[in-house]
Amino acid sequence: MKQDDPLEDFERRRIECDGVARTVYVAGSGPAVVVMPEMPGISPHVARFARWVRDAGFTVYMPSLFGRDGAVPTVEEGVAVLRRACVSAEFRALGANDPSPVTVWLRTLARRAHDECGGRGVGVIGMCFTGNFALSMMLEPAVLAPVLSQPSLPLDDPDAVDSGPSELAAVRRRLDGEDLTVLAYRFRGDRFCRAQRFAAYADALGDRFVARELPDSAANPDTSPFFEHVIGSPHSVVTAHLVDAAGQPTIAARDEILSFFRVRLGP
Repeated sequence: MKQDDPLEDFERRRIECDGVARTVYVAGSGPAVVVMPEMPGISPHVARFARWVRDAGFTVYMPSLFGRDGAVPTVEEGVAVLRRACVSAEFRALGANDPSPVTVWLRTLARRAHDECGGRGVGVIGMCFTGNFALSMMLEPAVLAPVLSQPSLPLDDPDAVDSGPSELAAVRRRLDGEDLTVLAYRFRGDRFCRAQRFAAYADALGDRFVARELPDSAANPDTSPFFEHVIGSPHSVVTAHLVDAAGQPTIAARDEILSFFRVRLGP
C-alpha cells in the first residue's frame, strides 16, 4: 500500500457514455459492481478493495474520475487534484441539494455494465468525494445495491446532503417499491462526513437508510501523508483507514458490503 499500483490485473478500457469517454478498469466475472474512487483517485487502497469485490465473484468496473491512477497520494498532488475537482463542471463539491453532473455518466456506465454482465442488477459503492454518487445512481433501474462510504459532499456544509428533494423522493419511492436498502458507513469522528449528514439521509429515506458508525479507534493510523495531513481524521472505512486483520471493525464493514452485494445481486 506504500508503492504505486500498476493495476496490471485489470483490463484498461476506454468507455464512452453520453458522448464522454473515460478510462475504466475492469476485472472479474459475475454481476457488475461499480467501484468509484475516493479523493484523490484510484490509490492502491482503492484498488485493493476492488480486488476484494472481484474475488468475491463480481465483475468490477472502476472508473478513473480524477487523479493519477494507481498512485500513492502525496500531499501536494492530492491537494492539487482536490482543487481541480472542486472547480470542475463535472462535480458539485460545494452547495447542498445539487448532485454532480458526472452522476449521469455513471448511471449510463451502470446500465452498460448490467447489459454486459447480466444478473439481477448492479452494485455501486462511492467513497469520500464520490460517496454521495452511489445514491444518485439509484435513478438508474439497474442499480440494486448502493453503498455510501463516508459521503463527503457538499464540502462546505458537512451537515447537508448533495441530493435535492426531488432526487431523494425518487430514490425513496424506488427503495420502498422494490424493497431495497442503502448501506452507509462513517467513522464517528470524521470531520468531512458528520453524524448530521447521516441524520439528514435517514430523515429522507427512513429505515431504508442503514447506517453504520465505526469508532475512531478502529481506524488504521498508518496511512499515506495525504490522509494524515489533509484529511486529518478517521475517514476511509474500507480503504486507507482499514485495518487488514481478522476481527477488526473495518474488516467487518468490508465483509458486510460484500455480503450485501451477494444478497442483492446473486452469485
